[in-house]
Amino acid sequence: MSQVRLGIRENLGQFSLLVLVNAFVGAMVGMERTILPPIAEQDFHLAGKTAVLSFIVVFGVTKALTNYLAGRLSDRFGRKHVLVGGWLVAAPVPFLLMWAPSWAWVLFANALLGVSQGLTWSTTVIMKIDLAGPQKRGLAMGLNEFAGYFAVAGSALATGVVAAHHGLRPEPFYLGVAFVALGLLLSVLVVRETKHHVAAEAKLHGAPPPEGMPTQREVFWRASLLDRNLSSVSQAGLVNNLNDGMAWGLFPLFFAAARMNLGQIGTLAAVYPATWGISQIFTGAWSDRVGRKWLIAGGMWVQAAGIAAVVMSTGFAGFAVGAALLGVGTAMVYPTLLATIGDVAHPSWRASSVGVYRLWRDLGYAFGALVAGITADALGLPAAMWLVAALTFASGLVVAVRMSETLRRTAAPAQLEPTRVAPAGLRTASNSGRGAMGVSLETRGER
Repeated sequence: MSQVRLGIRENLGQFSLLVLVNAFVGAMVGMERTILPPIAEQDFHLAGKTAVLSFIVVFGVTKALTNYLAGRLSDRFGRKHVLVGGWLVAAPVPFLLMWAPSWAWVLFANALLGVSQGLTWSTTVIMKIDLAGPQKRGLAMGLNEFAGYFAVAGSALATGVVAAHHGLRPEPFYLGVAFVALGLLLSVLVVRETKHHVAAEAKLHGAPPPEGMPTQREVFWRASLLDRNLSSVSQAGLVNNLNDGMAWGLFPLFFAAARMNLGQIGTLAAVYPATWGISQIFTGAWSDRVGRKWLIAGGMWVQAAGIAAVVMSTGFAGFAVGAALLGVGTAMVYPTLLATIGDVAHPSWRASSVGVYRLWRDLGYAFGALVAGITADALGLPAAMWLVAALTFASGLVVAVRMSETLRRTAAPAQLEPTRVAPAGLRTASNSGRGAMGVSLETRGER
């Protein structure tokens, strides 16, 4: 244990490997973003928007439930085992999408994809938090989400190009076979377990409070409702993915209605996650300097503005600007939400709290698809998009009013020595405004 060191630089090899693995995880989702809505309409003749978006509902529900279990499973069985299991579940997905004879097969493939994403993406998040330690959580999450969502963009663009030249099926899904093979091989052969880093960080925090470890039920309610910071994070995550679910399902149809061709739709489908992915390199580290709260609130408002810009535009340039704004706003929010959980939750139950957050966040896919689909069928595509923009703006208001700043700084960065955590700083949610069992970080500067 004495040789275990916390930090991105200290664990650069494994950290970089996990960034690469998460790129393959994101690419698996990206292969659907451009072409699955057209497949629903052209190959399976689904007319209703709610029916078209049903694959996102299935994906969101299964991913959300698996996220909830992934944290607990990784605490019990180890991170690497859960990661490998997630890739094994993903293996049939490209083949099912290539040859699906009915829409029910596509829904089954998306159920498997949701389970796989819940296991693999959750685990890469948890492992990077384990390795990074308390000092650079925002940067760690920014790099993780950059890799995943930049890969989403690249995969969406690539499948759109392949589909434009060869058709919607099966050729675009050949890429998915390669993604699964590479991700699984790296996870089995090269990735190492990180639970011993958790044990090292837990020693820095000292013993848990006298009442002991919270139960899974207690963690769930703290992260869902009772703790002002954790529950604010959970609702913001839910609404963030609610608008992502809308964008995933309705943007391709909205662009097609504006007479964009398949190549243009693929490019526009890539602008949003590409901007999101690249920007997170900077926004994650930025949150380590300026704090979490106002990046989250401001990011939700920028997302709302991006959706509004898409609705009010009529051509490719306007659509691209709106998609880019949506990506920037999401980048401000996504890594910062995860870093906030790392600020608040004790290492011994951090993975479980990440699981609860990701449960609510990815249920947003299902809620977004249902809300957007039902509203679009009743009132049209623009009305559905305006409704989602309003919900996103309201979520930012909730963060602004209810959440407190969770990043603790007591000395200038140039003066900081290695962080130590005072056992006396451990407090329960009932005694501290810092969150459930919040941790007080003490740093010693040169005086």
